Amino acid sequence: MYKKALLIIGICASITSCTSDEENPFLITPTQVGPLKKEIKIHQLDSIFEGDSIVRQTSGPQEFRSTDEIKIFGENGQALMSLEPLQEFDSTSTIGYIRILDPRYETKHGVNIQSTFKDIMENYTISRIENTINSAVVFLDEINAYITIDKNQLPTNIRYDTDSKIMASQIPDDAKIKYFMIYWN
Repeated sequence: MYKKALLIIGICASITSCTSDEENPFLITPTQVGPLKKEIKIHQLDSIFEGDSIVRQTSGPQEFRSTDEIKIFGENGQALMSLEPLQEFDSTSTIGYIRILDPRYETKHGVNIQSTFKDIMENYTISRIENTINSAVVFLDEINAYITIDKNQLPTNIRYDTDSKIMASQIPDDAKIKYFMIYWN
């Protein structure tokens, strides 16, 4: 009787743990973006995105291509992500960069491409901010990501200045994300 009760409790516990730990197919973590894991090789993409469309940069001869970009489109034709291998033009390479294009891909805190700078500040520690010609690049090392914010959303005194350091306090809370990038090396 005791063994049967333990067996029933064990089965119930395993059933409830399976349903509560159901993975979010669009979750972004430091080592995963949806079905992609850090160790996945480029040649494995066809089997991972079997029902989706994979478009590889193929215009012109390989020696004149400036990038080895691969775009993934969902079954409905919506762009999901754009990625580049760590080693260009090498199908055995792992993924180096992923640009998130679909708002369903989000971190455990709900940050996605439609989030604002305030959402980022409330959920992550900013590692550094780099000032470029057109953008402020905000690095979030804890999730191996960086986001860019168009300088048009910044105060005019830093909008046209590439030399000064941009502080998080200078970026408006409602600033929208221009690019959401994951980097793996």
